[in-house]
Amino acid sequence: MYGFEMMSFNIKDGFLEGVVRSHRTGMLTVADYNNLSQCETLEDIKLNLTATDYGPYLVNEASPIYTATVVDRCTQKLVNDWNYMRTQADENLAMFMDYCTYGHMIDNVVLIVTGTLHERDVQELLDKCHPLGMFDSIATLAVAQNMRELYRLVLVDTPLAPYFSENLTHEDLDEMNIEIMRNTLYKAYLDDFAAFCQKLGSTTAEIMGDMLAFETDRRALNITLNSIGTELTRDDRKKLYSNFGLLYPHGHNELAMAEDFDQIRSAMEKVPAYSGIFSKLGYGESQMLDKLLYEEEVKKCVDCYEQQFHYGVFYAYMKLREQEIRNIMWVSECVAQDQKGRIADGIVYLF
Repeated sequence: MYGFEMMSFNIKDGFLEGVVRSHRTGMLTVADYNNLSQCETLEDIKLNLTATDYGPYLVNEASPIYTATVVDRCTQKLVNDWNYMRTQADENLAMFMDYCTYGHMIDNVVLIVTGTLHERDVQELLDKCHPLGMFDSIATLAVAQNMRELYRLVLVDTPLAPYFSENLTHEDLDEMNIEIMRNTLYKAYLDDFAAFCQKLGSTTAEIMGDMLAFETDRRALNITLNSIGTELTRDDRKKLYSNFGLLYPHGHNELAMAEDFDQIRSAMEKVPAYSGIFSKLGYGESQMLDKLLYEEEVKKCVDCYEQQFHYGVFYAYMKLREQEIRNIMWVSECVAQDQKGRIADGIVYLF
Protein backbone atom coordinates (compact mmCIF):
# COMPACT_ATOMS: atom_id res chain seq x y z
CA MET A 1 0.00 0.00 0.00
CA TYR A 2 1.28 3.45 -0.85
CA GLY A 3 0.83 6.49 1.36
CA PHE A 4 1.96 10.06 0.84
CA GLU A 5 5.36 8.86 -0.38
CA MET A 6 3.78 8.58 -3.85
CA MET A 7 3.66 12.37 -3.98
CA SER A 8 7.21 13.20 -2.91
CA PHE A 9 9.44 10.10 -3.25
CA ASN A 10 10.59 10.79 -6.82
CA ILE A 11 11.72 14.34 -5.99
CA LYS A 12 14.84 13.07 -4.21
CA ASP A 13 15.02 9.32 -4.81
CA GLY A 14 13.27 8.64 -8.12
CA PHE A 15 16.46 8.67 -10.22
CA LEU A 16 18.30 6.17 -8.02
CA GLU A 17 15.27 3.91 -7.74
CA GLY A 18 15.27 3.81 -11.54
CA VAL A 19 18.99 3.01 -11.56
CA VAL A 20 18.75 0.17 -9.03
CA ARG A 21 15.73 -1.34 -10.81
CA SER A 22 17.63 -1.25 -14.11
CA HIS A 23 20.42 -3.36 -12.56
CA ARG A 24 17.95 -6.20 -12.10
CA THR A 25 17.74 -6.68 -15.88
CA GLY A 26 21.47 -7.46 -15.96
CA MET A 27 21.33 -10.32 -13.45
CA LEU A 28 21.93 -13.88 -14.62
CA THR A 29 18.92 -15.89 -15.75
CA VAL A 30 18.29 -19.65 -15.73
CA ALA A 31 19.54 -19.76 -19.34
CA ASP A 32 22.80 -18.09 -18.27
CA TYR A 33 23.31 -20.65 -15.50
CA ASN A 34 22.59 -23.47 -17.96
CA ASN A 35 25.32 -22.10 -20.23
CA LEU A 36 27.74 -21.83 -17.30
CA SER A 37 26.94 -25.41 -16.31
CA GLN A 38 28.12 -26.61 -19.74
CA CYS A 39 31.57 -25.01 -19.33
CA GLU A 40 34.59 -27.33 -19.20
CA THR A 41 37.16 -24.86 -17.86
CA LEU A 42 37.32 -21.53 -16.01
CA GLU A 43 38.30 -19.92 -19.32
CA ASP A 44 34.91 -21.02 -20.70
CA ILE A 45 33.18 -19.49 -17.65
CA LYS A 46 35.06 -16.24 -18.21
CA LEU A 47 34.01 -16.29 -21.89
CA ASN A 48 30.34 -16.80 -20.94
CA LEU A 49 30.42 -14.05 -18.32
CA THR A 50 31.92 -11.53 -20.75
CA ALA A 51 28.55 -11.52 -22.52
CA THR A 52 26.84 -10.35 -19.28
CA ASP A 53 27.11 -7.23 -17.10
CA TYR A 54 30.34 -8.70 -15.69
CA GLY A 55 32.01 -8.49 -19.12
CA PRO A 56 33.95 -5.21 -18.61
CA TYR A 57 35.38 -6.55 -15.35
CA LEU A 58 36.61 -9.89 -16.74
CA VAL A 59 37.50 -9.23 -20.36
CA ASN A 60 41.08 -8.06 -19.64
CA GLU A 61 41.94 -10.79 -17.12
CA ALA A 62 44.95 -12.79 -18.30
CA SER A 63 45.12 -16.58 -18.40
CA PRO A 64 45.28 -18.75 -16.39
CA ILE A 65 42.27 -17.48 -14.45
CA TYR A 66 41.27 -18.71 -10.97
CA THR A 67 37.99 -18.90 -9.09
CA ALA A 68 39.17 -16.22 -6.63
CA THR A 69 39.84 -13.86 -9.55
CA VAL A 70 36.38 -14.43 -11.05
CA VAL A 71 34.68 -13.82 -7.68
CA ASP A 72 36.83 -10.73 -7.01
CA ARG A 73 35.96 -9.18 -10.39
CA CYS A 74 32.23 -9.93 -9.97
CA THR A 75 32.30 -8.41 -6.47
CA GLN A 76 33.91 -5.30 -7.94
CA LYS A 77 30.84 -4.88 -10.17
CA LEU A 78 28.59 -4.81 -7.07
CA VAL A 79 30.94 -2.41 -5.25
CA ASN A 80 31.10 0.02 -8.19
CA ASP A 81 27.31 0.00 -8.63
CA TRP A 82 26.80 0.53 -4.89
CA ASN A 83 29.35 3.34 -4.58
CA TYR A 84 27.87 5.15 -7.60
CA MET A 85 24.38 5.07 -6.06
CA ARG A 86 25.72 6.00 -2.61
CA THR A 87 27.46 9.12 -3.91
CA GLN A 88 24.22 10.26 -5.60
CA ALA A 89 21.96 9.53 -2.63
CA ASP A 90 20.04 12.04 -0.53
CA GLU A 91 20.46 12.11 3.26
CA ASN A 92 17.93 9.41 4.27
CA LEU A 93 18.78 7.07 1.41
CA ALA A 94 22.53 7.56 2.01
CA MET A 95 22.06 6.61 5.66
CA PHE A 96 19.98 3.58 4.65
CA MET A 97 22.68 2.43 2.22
CA ASP A 98 25.34 2.88 4.92
CA TYR A 99 23.28 0.68 7.26
CA CYS A 100 23.23 -2.01 4.56
CA THR A 101 27.04 -2.16 4.63
CA TYR A 102 27.53 -2.29 8.42
CA GLY A 103 27.13 -6.08 8.34
CA HIS A 104 30.16 -6.29 6.03
CA MET A 105 32.08 -4.06 8.46
CA ILE A 106 31.34 -6.44 11.32
CA ASP A 107 32.45 -9.45 9.23
CA ASN A 108 35.68 -7.64 8.29
CA VAL A 109 36.45 -6.82 11.93
CA VAL A 110 35.93 -10.46 12.93
CA LEU A 111 38.02 -11.68 9.98
CA ILE A 112 40.99 -9.44 10.89
CA VAL A 113 40.82 -10.26 14.61
CA THR A 114 40.49 -14.02 14.00
CA GLY A 115 43.31 -13.99 11.43
CA THR A 116 45.58 -12.09 13.80
CA LEU A 117 44.84 -14.67 16.50
CA HIS A 118 46.17 -17.32 14.12
CA GLU A 119 49.21 -15.15 13.25
CA ARG A 120 48.19 -14.54 9.65
CA ASP A 121 49.70 -11.70 7.66
CA VAL A 122 47.59 -8.52 8.01
CA GLN A 123 47.89 -7.60 4.32
CA GLU A 124 46.69 -11.06 3.32
CA LEU A 125 43.67 -10.62 5.62
CA LEU A 126 42.92 -7.15 4.23
CA ASP A 127 42.82 -8.62 0.72
CA LYS A 128 40.11 -11.02 1.89
CA CYS A 129 37.95 -8.30 3.45
CA HIS A 130 34.76 -7.27 1.68
CA PRO A 131 35.31 -3.89 -0.07
CA LEU A 132 31.94 -2.52 1.12
CA GLY A 133 32.95 -3.03 4.75
CA MET A 134 36.30 -1.23 4.69
CA PHE A 135 37.11 1.76 6.90
CA ASP A 136 40.25 3.86 7.44
CA SER A 137 41.62 2.28 10.61
CA ILE A 138 40.86 -1.36 9.79
CA ALA A 139 44.53 -2.36 9.43
CA THR A 140 45.25 -1.40 13.05
CA LEU A 141 42.78 -3.99 14.37
CA ALA A 142 45.72 -6.38 14.61
CA VAL A 143 47.13 -4.60 17.71
CA ALA A 144 44.09 -5.24 19.95
CA GLN A 145 44.41 -7.89 22.68
CA ASN A 146 40.90 -7.66 24.15
CA MET A 147 37.54 -6.14 23.27
CA ARG A 148 38.09 -2.98 25.29
CA GLU A 149 41.30 -2.24 23.39
CA LEU A 150 39.57 -3.08 20.13
CA TYR A 151 37.02 -0.38 20.88
CA ARG A 152 39.33 2.25 22.37
CA LEU A 153 42.13 2.04 19.78
CA VAL A 154 40.25 1.34 16.59
CA LEU A 155 36.47 1.23 16.50
CA VAL A 156 35.57 4.32 18.52
CA ASP A 157 35.63 6.46 15.35
CA THR A 158 33.68 4.03 13.14
CA PRO A 159 29.91 3.58 12.70
CA LEU A 160 30.19 0.35 14.72
CA ALA A 161 31.12 2.23 17.92
CA PRO A 162 27.55 2.37 19.39
CA TYR A 163 27.17 -1.41 18.99
CA PHE A 164 30.22 -2.08 21.15
CA SER A 165 28.80 -0.35 24.24
CA GLU A 166 27.21 -3.57 25.57
CA ASN A 167 30.07 -5.76 24.38
CA LEU A 168 33.02 -4.25 26.25
CA THR A 169 34.82 -6.80 28.39
CA HIS A 170 38.42 -7.29 29.50
CA GLU A 171 38.42 -10.89 28.31
CA ASP A 172 41.11 -11.88 25.85
CA LEU A 173 40.07 -12.40 22.26
CA ASP A 174 39.90 -16.15 21.80
CA GLU A 175 37.79 -17.95 19.18
CA MET A 176 34.75 -18.39 21.44
CA ASN A 177 34.73 -14.75 22.52
CA ILE A 178 35.18 -13.55 18.92
CA GLU A 179 32.08 -15.47 17.80
CA ILE A 180 30.10 -14.10 20.75
CA MET A 181 31.36 -10.61 19.82
CA ARG A 182 30.25 -11.09 16.20
CA ASN A 183 26.74 -12.17 17.20
CA THR A 184 26.37 -9.46 19.85
CA LEU A 185 27.39 -6.83 17.31
CA TYR A 186 24.96 -8.24 14.75
CA LYS A 187 22.17 -8.19 17.32
CA ALA A 188 22.78 -4.51 18.14
CA TYR A 189 23.18 -3.69 14.42
CA LEU A 190 19.96 -5.40 13.30
CA ASP A 191 17.97 -3.87 16.18
CA ASP A 192 19.30 -0.42 15.21
CA PHE A 193 18.69 -0.96 11.48
CA ALA A 194 15.10 -2.08 12.15
CA ALA A 195 14.47 0.98 14.35
CA PHE A 196 15.86 3.27 11.62
CA CYS A 197 13.58 1.68 8.99
CA GLN A 198 10.54 2.07 11.24
CA LYS A 199 11.47 5.73 11.70
CA LEU A 200 11.47 6.16 7.91
CA GLY A 201 7.92 4.78 7.88
CA SER A 202 5.72 4.15 4.82
CA THR A 203 6.43 1.27 2.45
CA THR A 204 10.10 1.14 3.45
CA ALA A 205 9.15 0.31 7.06
CA GLU A 206 6.72 -2.38 5.92
CA ILE A 207 9.07 -4.11 3.49
CA MET A 208 12.28 -3.80 5.50
CA GLY A 209 10.44 -4.95 8.62
CA ASP A 210 9.74 -8.23 6.82
CA MET A 211 13.26 -8.53 5.35
CA LEU A 212 15.05 -7.82 8.63
CA ALA A 213 12.69 -10.10 10.58
CA PHE A 214 13.74 -12.94 8.28
CA GLU A 215 17.42 -12.03 8.66
CA THR A 216 17.27 -11.95 12.45
CA ASP A 217 15.31 -15.22 12.62
CA ARG A 218 17.89 -16.89 10.36
CA ARG A 219 20.66 -15.65 12.63
CA ALA A 220 18.82 -16.99 15.71
CA LEU A 221 18.52 -20.36 13.96
CA ASN A 222 22.22 -20.44 13.03
CA ILE A 223 23.31 -19.35 16.52
CA THR A 224 21.30 -22.21 18.00
CA LEU A 225 22.64 -24.78 15.54
CA ASN A 226 26.26 -23.70 16.05
CA SER A 227 26.03 -23.54 19.85
CA ILE A 228 24.74 -27.10 20.34
CA GLY A 229 27.42 -29.07 22.16
CA THR A 230 29.41 -25.97 23.18
CA GLU A 231 29.88 -24.40 26.62
CA LEU A 232 27.42 -21.60 25.75
CA THR A 233 24.60 -21.65 28.32
CA ARG A 234 20.92 -21.23 27.43
CA ASP A 235 20.87 -17.73 28.92
CA ASP A 236 23.99 -16.72 26.98
CA ARG A 237 22.45 -18.08 23.81
CA LYS A 238 19.24 -16.15 24.36
CA LYS A 239 21.18 -12.89 24.86
CA LEU A 240 22.48 -13.19 21.29
CA TYR A 241 18.98 -13.23 19.74
CA SER A 242 17.61 -9.93 18.42
CA ASN A 243 14.63 -8.21 20.02
CA PHE A 244 12.28 -8.56 17.05
CA GLY A 245 11.34 -11.02 14.32
CA LEU A 246 8.67 -13.66 13.83
CA LEU A 247 10.32 -15.89 16.46
CA TYR A 248 10.38 -13.15 19.09
CA PRO A 249 9.75 -13.82 21.96
CA HIS A 250 8.22 -17.32 22.26
CA GLY A 251 10.26 -18.92 19.49
CA HIS A 252 13.45 -17.56 21.08
CA ASN A 253 12.54 -19.22 24.38
CA GLU A 254 12.12 -22.58 22.64
CA LEU A 255 15.33 -22.20 20.60
CA ALA A 256 17.27 -21.34 23.75
CA MET A 257 16.10 -24.63 25.29
CA ALA A 258 16.77 -26.76 22.18
CA GLU A 259 19.48 -29.40 22.45
CA ASP A 260 19.32 -31.08 19.03
CA PHE A 261 18.17 -30.41 15.47
CA ASP A 262 14.76 -32.03 15.93
CA GLN A 263 13.92 -29.70 18.84
CA ILE A 264 15.04 -26.70 16.73
CA ARG A 265 12.86 -27.96 13.89
CA SER A 266 9.88 -28.27 16.23
CA ALA A 267 10.34 -24.66 17.42
CA MET A 268 10.65 -23.29 13.87
CA GLU A 269 7.66 -25.21 12.49
CA LYS A 270 5.36 -23.43 14.93
CA VAL A 271 5.85 -20.25 12.86
CA PRO A 272 3.74 -20.58 9.68
CA ALA A 273 6.26 -18.62 7.59
CA TYR A 274 8.96 -21.21 8.34
CA SER A 275 6.93 -24.41 8.48
CA GLY A 276 6.93 -24.51 4.66
CA ILE A 277 10.75 -24.34 4.58
CA PHE A 278 11.14 -27.19 7.04
CA SER A 279 8.49 -29.29 5.31
CA LYS A 280 10.85 -29.46 2.29
CA LEU A 281 13.56 -30.79 4.56
CA GLY A 282 13.64 -34.54 5.12
CA TYR A 283 14.79 -35.83 8.51
CA GLY A 284 18.57 -35.94 8.68
CA GLU A 285 18.97 -33.37 5.87
CA SER A 286 20.02 -30.38 7.98
CA GLN A 287 22.87 -29.65 5.53
CA MET A 288 20.23 -28.58 2.94
CA LEU A 289 18.85 -25.93 5.31
CA ASP A 290 21.24 -23.16 4.18
CA LYS A 291 20.15 -23.49 0.56
CA LEU A 292 16.45 -23.43 1.49
CA LEU A 293 16.99 -20.28 3.57
CA TYR A 294 18.87 -18.62 0.70
CA GLU A 295 15.98 -19.50 -1.63
CA GLU A 296 13.50 -17.91 0.79
CA GLU A 297 15.65 -14.78 1.04
CA VAL A 298 15.83 -14.52 -2.77
CA LYS A 299 12.04 -14.87 -3.01
CA LYS A 300 11.59 -12.01 -0.54
CA CYS A 301 14.11 -9.85 -2.40
CA VAL A 302 12.39 -10.44 -5.75
CA ASP A 303 9.06 -9.52 -4.12
CA CYS A 304 10.63 -6.18 -3.10
CA TYR A 305 10.68 -5.19 -6.75
CA GLU A 306 6.90 -5.57 -6.96
CA GLN A 307 6.31 -2.37 -4.97
CA GLN A 308 7.55 1.14 -5.66
CA PHE A 309 8.53 4.23 -3.66
CA HIS A 310 10.65 2.49 -1.02
CA TYR A 311 14.31 1.92 -0.10
CA GLY A 312 13.99 -1.86 0.36
CA VAL A 313 14.83 -2.37 -3.30
CA PHE A 314 18.44 -1.22 -2.63
CA TYR A 315 18.82 -3.80 0.14
CA ALA A 316 17.25 -6.40 -2.15
CA TYR A 317 19.65 -5.54 -4.98
CA MET A 318 22.67 -6.04 -2.70
CA LYS A 319 21.37 -9.40 -1.44
CA LEU A 320 20.49 -10.65 -4.94
CA ARG A 321 23.85 -9.64 -6.37
CA GLU A 322 25.66 -11.31 -3.46
CA GLN A 323 23.67 -14.49 -4.05
CA GLU A 324 24.56 -14.34 -7.74
CA ILE A 325 28.26 -14.08 -6.85
CA ARG A 326 27.91 -17.12 -4.54
CA ASN A 327 26.33 -19.00 -7.45
CA ILE A 328 29.19 -18.05 -9.79
CA MET A 329 31.74 -19.13 -7.16
CA TRP A 330 29.97 -22.48 -6.72
CA VAL A 331 29.85 -23.15 -10.48
CA SER A 332 33.50 -22.09 -10.88
CA GLU A 333 34.65 -24.36 -8.04
CA CYS A 334 32.69 -27.31 -9.41
CA VAL A 335 34.22 -26.83 -12.87
CA ALA A 336 37.75 -26.31 -11.48
CA GLN A 337 37.50 -29.49 -9.36
CA ASP A 338 35.84 -31.54 -12.11
CA GLN A 339 32.62 -31.95 -10.09
CA LYS A 340 30.14 -30.74 -12.71
CA GLY A 341 27.54 -33.24 -11.53
CA ARG A 342 27.13 -31.21 -8.32
CA ILE A 343 26.58 -27.81 -9.96
CA ALA A 344 22.78 -27.94 -9.66
CA ASP A 345 23.02 -28.74 -5.92
CA GLY A 346 24.38 -25.32 -4.99
CA ILE A 347 22.74 -22.85 -7.37
CA VAL A 348 19.94 -20.65 -6.03
CA TYR A 349 18.13 -19.26 -9.08
CA LEU A 350 17.12 -15.60 -8.83
CA PHE A 351 14.57 -15.26 -11.62
